[in-house]
Amino acid sequence: MEKKELSEKESSILTRRLMKWYSEHKRELPWRETDDPYRIWISEVILQQTRIVQGMGYYQRFTERFPDVRSLAAASEEEVLKVWQGLGYYSRARNLHQAARQVVTLYGGRLPSSYSALLSLKGVGQYTAAAVASIAFRQPHAVVDGNVFRVLTRLFAIETAIDTSQGRTMITEIAQSLLAADDPGGYNQAIMDFGAMICTPSQPRCEDCVLKESCLAHAHRNVTAYPVKARKTKIQNRYFHYFHIVHGNQTYLQKRDRTGIWKNLYEFPLIETEQPVDFPLLEQTDAFRQLFSGITDLLIDPLLTVRHQLTHQLIHTRFYRVVIPESSLFDPSRELLVIRQESLHDYPVSRLTHKYLETI
Repeated sequence: MEKKELSEKESSILTRRLMKWYSEHKRELPWRETDDPYRIWISEVILQQTRIVQGMGYYQRFTERFPDVRSLAAASEEEVLKVWQGLGYYSRARNLHQAARQVVTLYGGRLPSSYSALLSLKGVGQYTAAAVASIAFRQPHAVVDGNVFRVLTRLFAIETAIDTSQGRTMITEIAQSLLAADDPGGYNQAIMDFGAMICTPSQPRCEDCVLKESCLAHAHRNVTAYPVKARKTKIQNRYFHYFHIVHGNQTYLQKRDRTGIWKNLYEFPLIETEQPVDFPLLEQTDAFRQLFSGITDLLIDPLLTVRHQLTHQLIHTRFYRVVIPESSLFDPSRELLVIRQESLHDYPVSRLTHKYLETI
């Protein structure tokens, strides 16, 4: 179908069934035990691209370290990134930090209650604005995320691709028509829980679905054909070679200060190649010679090989531990931060580098 016009009666029945299911099966989560808009906002940002089981611990640590907007705004970006370390998608943390400073400057330290004002904050898109406005302030704005796309496209057998403006608009209109006027926040949480627990991507629990009598995809026995997407994500392969250099009790880091992935996070000296290369070929590159200029005695141990998946990139990575004798003069030609070995865990790093640090 290309458009679904729901009668008020149809909308009411679907919404009541969903809300009843939610009252009986909703997940007990710490951010559902508070009416603090700040904590609700933090939970929504943490749960973007993150499973709840992983996000729980980060939510607890983040709100313990930054219990309110003012404490977050007063922190340094490096502090915020360190608490966020391992969660990935670090632009979320940087945007949270900048948005907190906006809230302090423009709204006296109180999160604004209107959808439009929330949208004006750094990093706050339509989903987050709708979630915070509805849950914290009972504003009538329906959320539309992956769970909502999946539930509604299956329910109404929507063939229009969800990664098109037409598809997004159609789903948003349907979601808004189903919104419970007396509890918009509860409805939004209900449909998200339903998508996560019942109407799952690959093995939906149709036998437990309270909406199956109305579900067109279920009637046609092609539930997993929805949602429809117009295009596939193109994945870029990248080849990283990291060097954990040990020189006495010193090691070396560099800060990613350019745009792109992991901006302002720290990492070991890196050589990136266009193609996969083994160590003998890597040793012949100009970048390797420049990094270890003047050093003839190196003990090199490949400690970890890992493939790290990002949304649009697959990072093929090798971590090498390189020991330089204390008697050797190591004066790297590029700008590196010299630190003591025991200080390695004090710096915010990407989840990829964190994986390596967990092994040593």
